[in-house]
Amino acid sequence: MNDRTNGLLAGLRVLVVEDEHLVALALADDLEDAGAVVVGPAFSLEAAQEWVVRGGFDAAVLDIRLQSQLIFPVARMLVERAVPFLFTTGFDGGIVPAEYAHVPKCEKPVNPLTVIETLARLARGAA
Repeated sequence: MNDRTNGLLAGLRVLVVEDEHLVALALADDLEDAGAVVVGPAFSLEAAQEWVVRGGFDAAVLDIRLQSQLIFPVARMLVERAVPFLFTTGFDGGIVPAEYAHVPKCEKPVNPLTVIETLARLARGAA
């Protein structure tokens, strides 16, 4: 991506949940360029739930709407497992339940640098 992000996510295992294949693959490439190990991507709610049950990742990037389903069941699973995550969305933040008001949101079209920097803060526990 660039020198500013090089190694910023070194070794961080990140689950990417995004229903748009090209967007998911581009984001995965950007995260890998920053040193992350990308898990997935998961393209559906069901696939994301399977990944969460399987585990093996440190943080997640969740698209709020996957086809016609909302991602909040997966968010709930991540909270229960104390896995930090951020939302990506092209929709009004008003669809996010109050229990997730503290979760960082990156507006679409997603700026990869913003996602990378936010993930780095989440990994340090300083979202």
